Amino acid sequence: MKYLFEEEVEVPFDFDYKEVAKQVIDMALDMEEFPFESEVDITLTDDAAIQEINKEFRQLDKSTDVLSFPLIEYKNAGDFSDLENQDDIFNPESGEAMLGDIVISVEHVLKQAEEYGHSIKREYAFLIAHSMLHLMGYDHMTPSEAKVMEEKQENILNALNITREE
Repeated sequence: MKYLFEEEVEVPFDFDYKEVAKQVIDMALDMEEFPFESEVDITLTDDAAIQEINKEFRQLDKSTDVLSFPLIEYKNAGDFSDLENQDDIFNPESGEAMLGDIVISVEHVLKQAEEYGHSIKREYAFLIAHSMLHLMGYDHMTPSEAKVMEEKQENILNALNITREE
């Protein structure tokens, strides 16, 4: 597993945010039984930068908490049965499946943790779990899709004992 971090801003978290990200990513991959070694890029930025990215790629001129950019298309969410036939998803140097990019606004993490009344660590971990599910084909466009994602997100965080009470 390869984790690529880019910090575009100072990260004021009082925990090892790289280690937390690795734990959440690994747990998400394990719980979904992702069958290959993989790589994920994580960028930590601010509201202004994520707003620009959101505007460019989603035509939404507003900041957001997290953006996910999957590099793999799935027939069905969480169905990895056809991936070995898709040579273009594997890094030619490492052989790892390139899942995609996660972009997180540190400002949003801080604001939302306070707004929701839980720890910064929990908010950060939640956003990574959420994005990892997107990188594995899940979405929340319908109520039934949202229910599946919400349950999976909670399962990932609970397995790591990262709870709302933390």
